[in-house]
Parts: sequence; structure tokens; C-alpha cells
Amino acid sequence: MNAAGRKGRKSGRGVLRLLIVLIVVLLLALVALVAWYLLAGRVPAPPPGPGPEPERPSAQPASCPDVQVVAIPGTWESSAIDDPFNPGANPASLMLNITRPLQAQFEGQRAEVYTVPYVAQFSNPVALPPDGQMSYNKSRGEGTARASEAMSAMHANCPLTTFMLLGFSQGAVIAGDLASSIGEGTGPVPADLVLGVGLIADGRREPGTAQIVGTPVPGVGAELSLGGLKVPGMTMTGARPGGFGSLGDRVVDICAPSDGICDAPPNAFKPANFLASLARIGEYVNNPVHAMYNSFVVDQNGTTATQWMTNWAADKVRSAPTPAHE
Repeated sequence: MNAAGRKGRKSGRGVLRLLIVLIVVLLLALVALVAWYLLAGRVPAPPPGPGPEPERPSAQPASCPDVQVVAIPGTWESSAIDDPFNPGANPASLMLNITRPLQAQFEGQRAEVYTVPYVAQFSNPVALPPDGQMSYNKSRGEGTARASEAMSAMHANCPLTTFMLLGFSQGAVIAGDLASSIGEGTGPVPADLVLGVGLIADGRREPGTAQIVGTPVPGVGAELSLGGLKVPGMTMTGARPGGFGSLGDRVVDICAPSDGICDAPPNAFKPANFLASLARIGEYVNNPVHAMYNSFVVDQNGTTATQWMTNWAADKVRSAPTPAHE
């Protein structure tokens, strides 16, 4: 074989090796992509609601609180192993500015304050390398399941106990979703036992479905603004079908202007809204308002968002029924 032939054979083998390497790389990339989708998870289905409600007794065990206040912290403000009665995973958690004053005002017999312990993470879906955080979908699912389990267990053991639901940011999405299912009759407790639902910076905020506290904002929750976006582990689920159902008149909503979590441009993906959405982008860049609800003033008396929510929840607890004990 002449030199040209040998050179051609070597060149052919080199191309073949290159193709094999490319195929292996593509297969590995495909496997990684599939694993990403599987690990990131989809938005889990809500926990099943209670079965037929049995006739309620005239009294309940003396160990039962009159009211259970269920508080759900926001992203990075909780932990799956946190103490629900004395949370310390994040000492700067916004919800502590509400739950601690409530615990100081009421003995546990009158109001048990339960802070839902869940992973409370929000992985960046395009981070390379991956940031090691749990995806939003899975974190949200865990928070929903744990809050639902706590309320279901309380109702099973204490059928006359009433409930308050409070949440901030990711916790507000979870609390709002639970309130929606309760209002539609598919939640963990009957709707008539819910005294009120307080949401701060709800990512699924939809104007007209709750009572607004403070100045109304023009936008909507980010999950409505970006409705239909499905990145692995981060599904924007849009509005809550049916709003809050029969709980609509018991839900209060606080949203600071230019907070991109709850005051985002409506229908940002619609071509007709592109220019209006772009015009608002500057409001969100380096804007710390989402982390400032402890100082965000909501009325002419200088009451902050957390003070208002504390006072409102305390009034609900004070006026709640006092069940008889067995």
C-alpha cells in the first residue's frame, strides 16, 4: 500500500474515533438531561383532602389548642429538620416577626403556633455546575405536604380546633394553595374551621381574589406573569383555579410595589405585552423590597407589614371560639 493509502486509512480511523467520542458525549449529555428532569421533579399533586366529615363532638381533649396558627416561611428561611415550635434554622426569617409576638401574647392552650419545617429552597435551574439546592417544585411540594399533614393531624385529634394560615414568599404560595383547596372543599380541614389566611408576597397573587392590605399594586404574582413557563424543577403554575373559593373573604394579601414576586407584569409572555413588561424591568434590578417587609409600611399609622399581620392574626385568635374540653 502506498503512502497516500496509509494516510487515508489513518485519517479515516481518526474521524471514526472522533465520531465515537461525540456520540459518547451526546449520550452522557442526554443521560444528564434526563436525570435533571427526573431529579428536579414536577409540581406534585396536592395531598388528598379529607373524607366525609363525621359529626363533630360537643367537646374535645383538654390537650387540644383552641387555635392552631400554621406559619410557612419563605425560601431559605426554614429547614426540613427545624423545630416547628421554636424555629431557628434562619434567625432572620421574616415569619419570626409574626410568630414570636403571637407566642408571647397567647398561651399554647389558646393558640399553638406551628412553623412548618421544610427544605425551603429554590435551585437555579440553569446553574453550571448545579448549585446543590432542591428544586422549587420539590421544595414547594414538601412544604405543602408537611403543612397539610400538620393540619390534618390536628383536625383528626382536635375536631373543634380552628386554624390560621400565614405565609411569606414561597411560603405564601404554599399557604395560598392550601387555602384554595380548603375553600374548594378538598383541603386538609373544613373551610368553616379556618379563621383567616394571611399572605405576604404571594407568587400566585391574583387581584380580586383576596382583601388587599396597603396600596394596591398594578402587577400580579410571578407565577401568573410567567404562566406556562416550565423549566426543569421550576413550573410557573399560573392562577389558582377558583381563587380561594369559600375562603375568599378571609384571605388578606400584602404586596409591596415593584416586588417582582407579587407585582410582576401581567401575561409577560404575550407579544402584545412585551413592551410594557420591558418597561418595568428596571424596577426589579437590585431592588431589595422583597426582603424588607418587616419595615414596609402599609397604613397611615406607620404599621409595617409584619406588625399588621401580627395584629390581624391576634384579633382572629382573640375572637375565636373556645371549645369545651372533655
